[in-house]
Formats: sequence, C-alpha cells, structure tokens
Amino acid sequence: MERLDLPERAETERLLLQRLRYEDAEEIFYTYASKPQATRYVSWPTHQSINDTNAFLRYASAGWQAGTDYSYSIRLKSSGKMIGSIGAMNDGGKVQFGYIFSPACWNKGYATEACIWLMKQLTLQPSVYRICTLVDAENVASARVLQKAGLTEEARLSQWMRFINQHNKPKDCILFKLIP
Repeated sequence: MERLDLPERAETERLLLQRLRYEDAEEIFYTYASKPQATRYVSWPTHQSINDTNAFLRYASAGWQAGTDYSYSIRLKSSGKMIGSIGAMNDGGKVQFGYIFSPACWNKGYATEACIWLMKQLTLQPSVYRICTLVDAENVASARVLQKAGLTEEARLSQWMRFINQHNKPKDCILFKLIP
C-alpha cells in the first residue's frame, strides 16, 4: 500500500496538530476519550481507564507505521492545551476520516478548522481518489462541520451502523464525500 505523505506536525491559524504520541495518553483520556458526551457518536467504546487509551495509542502508532492510519492530537496554539484529535484511515487511496473534541471546545470552529486542514492535506496526495466519512444522522453539528469543510452529502443510509455508546442499536447515517 502506498503511504500518504502527511506531516507529523502542522499548524493552522489557531491549532497545532501533531502525530499522536504515547505521552498524550492522560490528556486524551481526560479531554475526551472518557467523556460519554464526547464519545456518543464514535465507533469505539468510551474509555474506562488509561489502559484503554494506551491500547488505542499502540494501534495508532502501528497504523501510522503501516500507512493505514494517520491520527493527530489537536491543541490550541495559544496555550498548548489538548482539545481533541483527528485522523484519517487509508485503504489504498480510499480515505475515511473522523474527529473528536472535548465538549468544552464545541461550537468554536475548531472542528471545521481541523477538517479544512486535513481535507487540504488529503487532496494533495496523488494516490488518494476518495475522501469520505459517515455520521449518525442525529449528529447535526458534525454534518454542519463537514459541509463547511467542503464535503457534500452522498447518501442517507437507513440503519447503517451500530454505535456502541448508544446501546449498540442500528442508526441511520449520512455518508459525506470530498472527491479530490
């Protein structure tokens, strides 16, 4: 599989994005991974302990090395405080991405800013032919972020995915795409 040429560190107007590191475990856990409000719409279970976060970081590190997963911490440039993360999974040029933020940092434009940065990076990759993500149809805020970042709704999928943090019941999803 062709690796993506993504930077390990980057800056936007207000954010610092950096490849996830083992040293980030406690901040990840306390910032968003252990918060049910933040993890409601993600595909992985809310972390119950730092051990869960460390297991995720082992996966993220191996994924970066293999060229299949590029996960970043997101920090405020002004303070260095972690506020969330964003990542892209590469399947031979078809890329799916996702993000999560601390509830304390919602509705401030940070998700849009991080998504715009990631979309720009992904569209510069010669091997990438498709960029997409799925959201729970009830997650209106994320749908707005994706639209602001230039993605368009491709399909509405009835009872498409089970979200472990929503009692694992099938939920309707929206498929968003950005064709580079």
